[in-house]
Amino acid sequence: MPSVTPDGNDTASDDADRGVLETSTGVDATGIGIVGGATAQVDVTLPTPRDEDDLDDDGVVLDDDATVVADAVLVMDAGVVTAEEVIEPATAIVATASVAKDGHERLRPRTSEVALQSRRLGDFEAGRESSDLLTADRLLDPAHAVRPEPEGAWRHLLYTLSGRRVNLGDSKRARARKELDRRIAAPLQGGAKFVPVLSRKGGVGKTTITMLLGMALADAREDRVIAVDANPDRGTLADRIGRSSGRTVRDLVRAQDDVRGFNDISDIVARDHTRLDILASDADPRVSEAFNDDDYRSVAEVAAHFYSVVLTDTGTGIVHSVMNATLDRADVVVVVAGLSVDEARLASETLTWLETNGFADLVRRAVVVLNTARPGAAFVRADELEAHFGSRVRTVVRVPYDPHIASGSAITFRDLQAQTRAAARQLAATLVEGLRQQAAA
Repeated sequence: MPSVTPDGNDTASDDADRGVLETSTGVDATGIGIVGGATAQVDVTLPTPRDEDDLDDDGVVLDDDATVVADAVLVMDAGVVTAEEVIEPATAIVATASVAKDGHERLRPRTSEVALQSRRLGDFEAGRESSDLLTADRLLDPAHAVRPEPEGAWRHLLYTLSGRRVNLGDSKRARARKELDRRIAAPLQGGAKFVPVLSRKGGVGKTTITMLLGMALADAREDRVIAVDANPDRGTLADRIGRSSGRTVRDLVRAQDDVRGFNDISDIVARDHTRLDILASDADPRVSEAFNDDDYRSVAEVAAHFYSVVLTDTGTGIVHSVMNATLDRADVVVVVAGLSVDEARLASETLTWLETNGFADLVRRAVVVLNTARPGAAFVRADELEAHFGSRVRTVVRVPYDPHIASGSAITFRDLQAQTRAAARQLAATLVEGLRQQAAA
């Protein structure tokens, strides 16, 4: 029923003139009258409610304190209600102004510009999605997702006996191993990374550490890893995998100009079960000319095109024909120290020689490996050695004694003791992190 104001005017007719709806004509439209110094009609098209998930997908945020007032006239005693105060910003509806016949401004939403959460920049057709939005996280129901088989003896037994219904996840050891593998597999920026393995004394396990490091890298990484035997004399790196291609670094030096693809390299290198490639040294005693720095540069140039990490098993000592070329290409060096007084001193003197011959930066980034080559108690206190080398280099890693390695036969990574594999992975993870830090610097 229309009401009469003190001046005798019918408010219903005034409301009609001002564009205020007397009643709502449908649930799809809401009329909001704004009375004050100026009057505006705001028509807001409300989305048809479906369920809470659909509203979330469309980018509509529902607040517990928010109330939708439909078919209401908002009157303020002081001031004017603005469109920004009435229209919820989360609906992302942009209003346009139009002038009615009575001279009043009316705001109408441009519903075609409603922002959908699923749209990409540059997509102007509402409701259409690009294929990259069909992700596994969006489509797969977590309740029905298939978890991988757990690692760990009793956990896997329980998983099997329960008909694969009870999955407690991996054991603590398995989780630690997978975390190390994740660190090892981290991407390396830039070109190939060169890592020589050094020692000034024979018999400390330099070739063994080269093999363990290479196997741990190749086992966890997706890119290619190669270990080059750069011993000027007879090296034994290829002997530690039990496989031989019958080719050596000398063959690669001769064929360097004819290498067109990786197939040309794969005919020369040998590969172990972890996908580590080995380039053997020259074992022919009739060869009169030793492998020299020019030969190494030729091999390194070819290897840099096809491998991400190039390990170099250097000869015994520091001053020999290949060392200068090896250090010139080095990104990080690994120095091997045995657990005896003389072996520890020679390793420390190796660092001093590098510092005094222009490679102090390599010493700061170096990794020292304390290799236990003999069973039983060590001759020296390993904690003291670790403290000494830790004051000079970035990281110190201990590798335990392993009878599988001590036998001198071919090394199979999966046959090593668990603590030996863990130490090799720790060395590989430390190396990769050092290479990544260097690239970021």
